[in-house]
Amino acid sequence: MLIPICFLALAVPVVVLAKGVSGGFDQVVNSIETRYHVHADRIPVLGFVSLVAQASTHDGVRGLHVAEIEDFHADVDGEELNKLVAQQLGSGWERVIRETSRNGGDQTLIFMRPEGSRMGMFVIDLGGHEMDVVQMSVDPEHLSERIGKYEHHERD
Repeated sequence: MLIPICFLALAVPVVVLAKGVSGGFDQVVNSIETRYHVHADRIPVLGFVSLVAQASTHDGVRGLHVAEIEDFHADVDGEELNKLVAQQLGSGWERVIRETSRNGGDQTLIFMRPEGSRMGMFVIDLGGHEMDVVQMSVDPEHLSERIGKYEHHERD
């Protein structure tokens, strides 16, 4: 009797904390699905993919969430999409990039927020008839080192 009670006592905080981490992601994706009448495919076994990304980048990237929307044929007003994402992400997130093509068919939004020594990144990319939504936590110092490594390599 004590073991199931202890398991529940430990499981509830884990579920609540996990939901808090991805809550903004899920809220944004659900809002996009509702507003534009589309269906997002969330990548299966993404938890495993996130662990592989964390290991392969030496903890440079973690907490990876990805959703892909194919056959996206709705007209998208850039300002409306920006407001929808900002509202669903909540406080603490700041938009750092907003790029919209002249006809509005291609759009990119990038939001960031501090997460201690790390940075949270939230990216929406609409290109043609496909939208990708990605959230991750990155180590800026590690990322800068990796980018510097490739920049140096290209100069050789």
